[in-house]
Amino acid sequence: MAAIAGYQQNAGAVSQPRALITETISETELVTLAGNTRPEATAANDRGPLADSFPLEHLWLQLRRSPEREQALERYIDQLSDRNSPNFHHWLTAKQFGERYGLAQEDLAAITGWLGSHGFTVNLVYPSRVLIDFSGTAGQVREAFHTEIHNLEAKGEQHIANMSDPRIPAALAPAVVGVVSLNNFMPRPMNKPRGNYTAGDGYYLVVPADLATIYNLNPLFAAGYSGQGQTIVVVEDSDVYSTSDWSTFRTKLGLASAYPDGSLTQVHPKPGTGGTCKDPGHNGDDAEAAIDVEWASATAPNAAIELASCADTTTNFGGFIALQNILSNGGPVPAIVSISYGDSEPSLGAAANSYINGLYQDAVTAGVSVFVSAGDQGAASTDYDASNATHGITVSGFTSTPYNVSVGGTDFGDTYAGTNSTYWSSTNGATDGSALSYIPEIPWNDSCASELIADYVGYSQTYGLSGFCNSSTGDAFLTTVAGSGGPSGCASGTASKSGVVSGSCKGYPKPSWQSGLIGNPSDSVRDIPDVSLFAANGVWSHYYVVCYSDRSNGGISCSGAPGTWAGFGGTSVSSPIMAGIQSLVNQYSGGNQGYPNSTYYSLAKTEYGASGSSSCNSMLGNAVGSSCIFYDVTEGDMDVPCKGIDCYDDPSGTYGVLSTSSSAYEPAYGTNAGWDFPTGIGTVNAYNLVKAFGGSPTSVDAKLEISPKSGVKFGKSTVVDTVSKAKKVTIKNGSSKKSAITVSISGESADAPFAVSSECITSLEPGKSCKVSVTFSPTNTMEQTGTLIINDNETGAPQMIPLSGTGKEPRA
Repeated sequence: MAAIAGYQQNAGAVSQPRALITETISETELVTLAGNTRPEATAANDRGPLADSFPLEHLWLQLRRSPEREQALERYIDQLSDRNSPNFHHWLTAKQFGERYGLAQEDLAAITGWLGSHGFTVNLVYPSRVLIDFSGTAGQVREAFHTEIHNLEAKGEQHIANMSDPRIPAALAPAVVGVVSLNNFMPRPMNKPRGNYTAGDGYYLVVPADLATIYNLNPLFAAGYSGQGQTIVVVEDSDVYSTSDWSTFRTKLGLASAYPDGSLTQVHPKPGTGGTCKDPGHNGDDAEAAIDVEWASATAPNAAIELASCADTTTNFGGFIALQNILSNGGPVPAIVSISYGDSEPSLGAAANSYINGLYQDAVTAGVSVFVSAGDQGAASTDYDASNATHGITVSGFTSTPYNVSVGGTDFGDTYAGTNSTYWSSTNGATDGSALSYIPEIPWNDSCASELIADYVGYSQTYGLSGFCNSSTGDAFLTTVAGSGGPSGCASGTASKSGVVSGSCKGYPKPSWQSGLIGNPSDSVRDIPDVSLFAANGVWSHYYVVCYSDRSNGGISCSGAPGTWAGFGGTSVSSPIMAGIQSLVNQYSGGNQGYPNSTYYSLAKTEYGASGSSSCNSMLGNAVGSSCIFYDVTEGDMDVPCKGIDCYDDPSGTYGVLSTSSSAYEPAYGTNAGWDFPTGIGTVNAYNLVKAFGGSPTSVDAKLEISPKSGVKFGKSTVVDTVSKAKKVTIKNGSSKKSAITVSISGESADAPFAVSSECITSLEPGKSCKVSVTFSPTNTMEQTGTLIINDNETGAPQMIPLSGTGKEPRA
């Protein structure tokens, strides 16, 4: 309650909004709500109109606040993450949000009255005062909104959708964006099952222990930061097939015994009076639900994982119903939300894009960090699961708003480089882990347009008659499956070509925090992704293991070893993992961090500077700098094969490759130093991100005494195969009467050629001490340095002890 009280003291009085509806509502003076017809609503797909009596329950009408209130809201959101602002972290309740930024009561009365005059039932005006839940029939929609709802058949699936843009009285237009959805084209889960083909040999499946090694979670876990007291909400339109799958995942992979506080609950968030949320049970999206709950738990294994699900209505996505209810029902809101679904901006249309943007605005003002999958279609979001892109460059409207963290996808580069044995042990550990260190990363790309795959199988180029995509070998790689990224292009306006960025389409403006980072283009629009993590489904021999036993939907029994379980990739895995990492930030800092992008980008600007960071280049692999917060992915691309729009092919072949130029090979998109479209800022060192994000850890009133504090110096040591004599570092809890201190030292925290062993136990009682042994094995005759990191919960944590030594040639 302190945060809310602070808001009331600093925000001042709330002014009443001005009325936007000032003219008499006339049914003869109409305006078109442009940009709100699905690309699939064509004559070729038309199978006739719905019966007038067909029920359309719980439709949503998205409203429009005045320009001045929209600007005020945007300023307030910026201030929430500005430590110099009196509104820093002053979160709003749903009621406060509506009072400050919602429509005037007279506007709401006019709109609900108009709906009622056409026979609709108004179920609920949400407390945000920019969304109305109403129900009616297809005939009432036709009569009020002047558009017919028809049956469609698209790609072998049966759907319904409006066949033209809705129209409403002109007097309502200043306050109404449109009906969020008049169709049942639901978003797609952003996961991909393990592929049946690879560019390499064998598989190196990824388990939680591998994730902890690769992204440096282990020092956080050892220091007591594993999600205690944190809740991560994944929003779904399906329950998990079986909660025992989650338990099996945690038990067999060592999480349950090591982190017993972790939990899973499934909830169906209570709506406001008149709203909806029906238990969806499990359905074809239960694989996504299993992925989300298991890998969020793998990242924050002592956290409470909450699956919030509602059944889809005829026209609205159940996951959004769940999140809308969580934000609106007056109860506590979660600190972290992950969303693993998507659909392209031009396919969603102007009203749905406006709704998503507003939903995330509502979330961040309440202190919620929203993580969303960037997508699994390269820069061709409209062309989900297609063999090639035909709609040009598009991005998902679920992830392109300025108010969410867009999480992209990478693959590991060791198979391409022929260094598998450098990064993976030939045997698995007790919890099935085999990763040895951080691994070089490349963009996730399963397609023939990948320059790396083409090179690996012996082709000098991807396009053209002799290119990989037009070869018999390339047939197996004709797909749009790749980690997504690109510029926002159609968040508003009307596409003149269905599903294509065209006509009056406009992207979201570029947020101020995204400008000025090396690599991010001066394109004036929001670019995605923001950060990335491993998301591949096996094309380079790596994928995530998932316990998913619903055989009716492609699952596999989890009774055997994890290597026999289901395998997945997709940014639907990287999103809950990044959400889990943020929960560790929150645990360390002691509270919600709300919208984290401004801090991520600030840290990245410092790390990359004006020319990038050579020591944080992901291609260095296990030699990457120990202080890196982000790993800069600089090799590879996420390009996909295409025909038609935004497509380059020279000389002409059946397939070209997606390009920002039709007359030159400008792949959409390749990597570069700093930010890039395939991976955003890059991937993360979780330990360094948590420590650098800001705030102080929840600490004890005690003090560590370390000797020697100034560092350990080995002088000159001979370059030989044996190690030096060990030097000791003593760690003591200097308080005789105060708290015990949690201490952990990992050998992996010290840089080679230094090795660490420790006798310290987890809890160091007052007055007690323990010793750490450090040895030096020089590999060359240059001066070599490293750092001993002591993880603890003392106020000055972590303790960084410098190590140094110089190698010398052995005597002849």
